[in-house]
Amino acid sequence: MSSREYIESGILELYVFGKLTEQENNEVLEMAKNHIEIQEEIKAIENAVINLSHSVAPHLSATNYEKIRKQLLDKNKVVQLQPRKNYAEYMGWVAAAVFVLGFGIQFYKLNQSNAVIKNLSVDKSEMQESIVTLELQKQNAEQILSIVRDNKNTQVALAGQEVAPNAFAKAYYNKETKEVYIDASGLPIPPEGKVYQVWGLKLDPLTPKSIGLLNNFTASNSKVFKVEKAEEAEAFGITLEPAGGSLSPTLEQLYTLGKV
Repeated sequence: MSSREYIESGILELYVFGKLTEQENNEVLEMAKNHIEIQEEIKAIENAVINLSHSVAPHLSATNYEKIRKQLLDKNKVVQLQPRKNYAEYMGWVAAAVFVLGFGIQFYKLNQSNAVIKNLSVDKSEMQESIVTLELQKQNAEQILSIVRDNKNTQVALAGQEVAPNAFAKAYYNKETKEVYIDASGLPIPPEGKVYQVWGLKLDPLTPKSIGLLNNFTASNSKVFKVEKAEEAEAFGITLEPAGGSLSPTLEQLYTLGKV
């Protein structure tokens, strides 16, 4: 048998795959020793097997690959099996996906519910604050009405003076209890660092006495302030003073003045 016939017989592929008997292996070794082309073919087959293990076989011709496959199948009677479809595994993955999806939906709904509850809590808190505010406003309005309607209170109109001719105010003075309420809704908002100060006056001789500051002027909605009691007041005046008030009125900043 020539070296070419020996190569084409397929025995060299079986030798590389270790499928020959010891006697057949010795025969291949003897032939390789005497024929250089057989040595090169063995090396080519070995390289092809290595490359084939990496799913790439650039050095293995289609003829040699089919020859190896046929020899292996004929010698070992390998039966080709179709991969068994593992439906249980597929169903497991599907169940897991459904579980994850269901859990995600439930988590989303939970977050929505928590958001709704949070919004309801905020709305409830805001509503409670509004109710409290309205109740305070109602009490304040009722208090103002009681002051205005009290026949024991003398209403004193305080007219605007030279520094603020358009300003006006009212003093509600109870001569029995000496309590004084000031309606300052006709006064402009005081500049920053300034405050309105109310004075009870005796006219002869002119004797002013501070009876309070109109603090938090901007924050007050009604602009009605209760000040200190005024003993035997014959007039009331309001001046604009530095924050904290003054010991005596700044007459240049006399905004309103009215006689009882």
